[in-house]
Amino acid sequence: GRASVLLEPFVHQVGGHTSMLKYDEHTVCKPLVSQELSFYESLPLAMRQFTPQYKGIVSVHLRKDSLGNPTLIASPGLQQESCAHRDQAVGDPAVTIWHTSQRRRRAHARHLEPHAGHQDLQGQVGTPPGKMLLRTDLQYHTDSLLEDANGNQAERKSYNPWGLHCHRQHLHRMSSKHNENKLHQFLLLENVVSKYSYPCILDLKMGTRQHGDDASEEKKARHIKKCEQSTSASLGVRVCGMQVYQEDTGHFLCKDKYYGRTLSPEGFRQTLRQFLCNGNHLRTDVLEPIILRLKALLSVIRKQSSYRFYSSSLLIIYDGQEPKESTAALDHHLPFPPPRRALPRAASPSRVDVRMIDFAHTTFQGSKSNPIPHDGPDHGYIFGLENLIKILQNLSE
Repeated sequence: GRASVLLEPFVHQVGGHTSMLKYDEHTVCKPLVSQELSFYESLPLAMRQFTPQYKGIVSVHLRKDSLGNPTLIASPGLQQESCAHRDQAVGDPAVTIWHTSQRRRRAHARHLEPHAGHQDLQGQVGTPPGKMLLRTDLQYHTDSLLEDANGNQAERKSYNPWGLHCHRQHLHRMSSKHNENKLHQFLLLENVVSKYSYPCILDLKMGTRQHGDDASEEKKARHIKKCEQSTSASLGVRVCGMQVYQEDTGHFLCKDKYYGRTLSPEGFRQTLRQFLCNGNHLRTDVLEPIILRLKALLSVIRKQSSYRFYSSSLLIIYDGQEPKESTAALDHHLPFPPPRRALPRAASPSRVDVRMIDFAHTTFQGSKSNPIPHDGPDHGYIFGLENLIKILQNLSE
């Protein structure tokens, strides 16, 4: 099979609690949940443009590196047949030279900066300069998630600390629970932000209800309370995480789910505005395309009977690097008006994206773990989308 892949934390994870890992430039992976797999396997055609592309399953195992730090290694050659060999010890993976050099670099960096745990340093190498920004600040401690009295602490970070926080917890859980030979199945999914130089990402929990049909009474009560105390109940949507590139500072402004839970409907509106603000001005160029794509998603969701997207998230994405001067601005320099363009405003169409993710609690007619078939479309989700569109339309006015 192919050489093994060292999985790194995915630096653009802004929400969720599962550790998302980078498999390659265009692919991320996450621990497999059968419910989520069954969703991707029977995905309605109309929804494909709004979900990450599903790329298969990969076997992952824990390995201690030379410094005794746990790392996750994916074995692409072991795809489906891995179940048969699950109990056999896996031979030492063909660790690439790159991996070794990365380890050396990590050991070196650890030597320089004793506070940085090793997994924080993964993803330091082999990145184009535009993406280096996110790897510059190695002094990530868990406390950088806590803001100081002025609420500035998390914002000074040059990348989003949330993904690293999840990754660290996940590695810790795996190392304490399982031995090194155990194989874990992971889901391979498209990295939907790979084409952006500075991905600005808003992660929204959609719907008025977050617990799955399978939730225990205790979990159900917990989720209901979170919904009641946040904008989930009033608006059908709440902020679950965010990173916005600030042109004036060259850093990402980051917010996590705890921040999102405290927002009032007015605070939610302000945060949406902040998401579209690059430190200098409001990115009006991305507003219209985002609204159009949300409306397209809305019409697709209205047609999906029996689906309930409990606890899933919606990502809104645009590039923090603005498109170069649009042709409209160049028109002024011409001695006579240019021929009428077929696309007046979208001469340089802004790259935006809207994607649904996280389907571990999604149920639908015919899904294996669906004790209660639901009827009609997901009204809580639709309510949230309609409110989101309304708020964004108000911003554009």
